[in-house]
Amino acid sequence: MQLDLTRFREAETPFARPFEPASLAAADDPFRVLEPVELVMTVRKDDDLYHLSGRIRASLELACSRCLEPFAFPVDAAFDLRYLPQHMNMGGGGEADEDDAGAEEVGGDDLTTAFYRDDQIDLVQLVREQLFLALPMKPLHREDCRGLCPSCGTNLNETTCACQASW
Repeated sequence: MQLDLTRFREAETPFARPFEPASLAAADDPFRVLEPVELVMTVRKDDDLYHLSGRIRASLELACSRCLEPFAFPVDAAFDLRYLPQHMNMGGGGEADEDDAGAEEVGGDDLTTAFYRDDQIDLVQLVREQLFLALPMKPLHREDCRGLCPSCGTNLNETTCACQASW
């Protein structure tokens, strides 16, 4: 779904939209969207600059990193992004030294600035990006998860195994 920026004439406009799980799914995702995702934000317009700030609320199914059991993970993530026209992403002149080829320092604004083209912002991309940013480094269905036996693969949360405890 594209956000048509030509429709925003006021300096500040509220915007809300649900996204069905199927519209956000990709085959290689480390999660499954369980219910419609809620996007609520304010769009602020300043000439060609658009400032989008709001929240993403969702429920994702993740696999526990210890026992691989699926579990529901609630997401309530705030975002604050700036969008500039694509032509402003062309960079300044000057030639790079051979030693600096491909090496650029990432500044704080680089993490919150994106670019739009043809007066459109891809909201599916925005929502998916925020869902990925909300994922935990090590998803656990509970802190005391005992995981799988490294020898036989038994889920140690459900039963014990006869393997040696030499691991």
